Amino acid sequence: MHPAKPNILTIAGSDSGGGAGIQADLKTFHALGAHGLTAITAVTSQNTRGVTAIHALPLAHVRSQIETVFDDFPIAAVKTGMLGSAAVTRHVAAQIRRRKPAWLVVDPVMVATTGARLLDDDAMETLLTRLIPLADVLTPNLPEAEALLGRALGRDIDAAGADLLALGARAVLLKGGHGRGAEVVDRFYDAHGMFEVRHPRLPIEGHGSGCTLASAVAAGLARGKSPHASVRAAIAWVDKAFRRGWRPGASAVHVLGH
Repeated sequence: MHPAKPNILTIAGSDSGGGAGIQADLKTFHALGAHGLTAITAVTSQNTRGVTAIHALPLAHVRSQIETVFDDFPIAAVKTGMLGSAAVTRHVAAQIRRRKPAWLVVDPVMVATTGARLLDDDAMETLLTRLIPLADVLTPNLPEAEALLGRALGRDIDAAGADLLALGARAVLLKGGHGRGAEVVDRFYDAHGMFEVRHPRLPIEGHGSGCTLASAVAAGLARGKSPHASVRAAIAWVDKAFRRGWRPGASAVHVLGH
């Protein structure tokens, strides 16, 4: 018998191109020694060139998926991605309060890399007031951080990090992939302070990196690592996945080598 693997539930959208969303989450969980469970919030039609259609699943079916997996599996961590609407976000928050999983990683997915909007305007307040305060780790990229704060981050990134932490999550991983310069600077903030992880910016356009990084953090937490250790390990692993990436479609976009 093989030793048991921790179960991780991802609540997110499906990417028909296989590079992001539920597909990236499951590949990450598998690679890092966890068993992935899913509650799909939307089915997207997309490839390496963009998103052509989004079909949001009815709330009743999202609810059914979440309740079904929680009723059977001991869930070590939950990771959220594309939630789409205020109703789904509200229900996810209610289920987290009810089920009390040990860890919650919230990736505040709002806009796809290609520009398609993945979160309704009326869902922002629900995300801010109901779900983020329950998060153990919040993982915004730079544009998402600006949307959450309602302002430009400016030059004082640490002040922005403190403001993000004040939204209620126990820790914030501010991802630097959308920044400029020869290095990517990821910043982690919690009640004990902050640390940076710097690594060279690779000359490729990656797809699904945000989903993959948040899922890797969740996998570390599910396997017993601290938030600090989980974040450091996840960043290092995603950097390697970028280096193993390739172009599966007709565009220049790379998918990560999970």
